[in-house]
Amino acid sequence: MEVSVRITSKGQVTIPQDIREKYGLQPNSEVDFLEIDGRVVVALARDRSESPGDEAVRRLSGSGELGMTTDEIMRLTRGDD
Repeated sequence: MEVSVRITSKGQVTIPQDIREKYGLQPNSEVDFLEIDGRVVVALARDRSESPGDEAVRRLSGSGELGMTTDEIMRLTRGDD
């Protein structure tokens, strides 16, 4: 979805209602402005009490495929037969 809005003389923009509703942006929500590949992207602010590593673990938690036990993985890394 691409929406164009004007920036006011105070540097403010109005986020369209359908986008606010879709992404749960409520009054007083915090957002981050990120520069990615020469573009400015607005994203929900990450929880500042969480380190980047903690955030990655939270996002990825439960997303792996179970296929090997810890013992099987350890045998592979150690070269045990």
